[in-house]
Amino acid sequence: MPNDRIILGIDPGYGRVGYGAISVSGPNLALITYGCITTTKAWTQPRRLQEIAKTIRRLLKTIHPDLVAVEKLFFAKNARTALGVSEARGVITCTVQEAGYPTVEFTPAEIKLAVTGHGRAEKRQVQLLVERLLKIKESIASDDAADALGIAICAAQVRALPKQ
Repeated sequence: MPNDRIILGIDPGYGRVGYGAISVSGPNLALITYGCITTTKAWTQPRRLQEIAKTIRRLLKTIHPDLVAVEKLFFAKNARTALGVSEARGVITCTVQEAGYPTVEFTPAEIKLAVTGHGRAEKRQVQLLVERLLKIKESIASDDAADALGIAICAAQVRALPKQ
């Protein structure tokens, strides 16, 4: 449909980066694609970041989103993990900006609230509602991909799409 808008949601990480694209037409949401970018522990951190950037560029060229929504970091349980995820998030947002796509960011609580109506919902509740809202019959195997779709849905729910 010509009035459809496309949102690409990204769940940052450096071992796994979840992504999910949806189409928004008024109140209707439809799944386009989802998946996970994976990097291996055997690679150096710069090599992992390079792979993430390369794959994000390829996704942007394939999907041509109207908006990219990225999850904000909101944890500090493990400083080493937080640092790696922060670096990956920086690479992701920089790659998206360089490609000229508008970006919005949401905290995990904002995403949970938009998808489930409760900011402290469990991961499984979010995933079940993502599957229901997007009419996905099979369970999404990757938590990261499910989270990315939730991020995209959050952007649609808060009407974060730029005006046409």
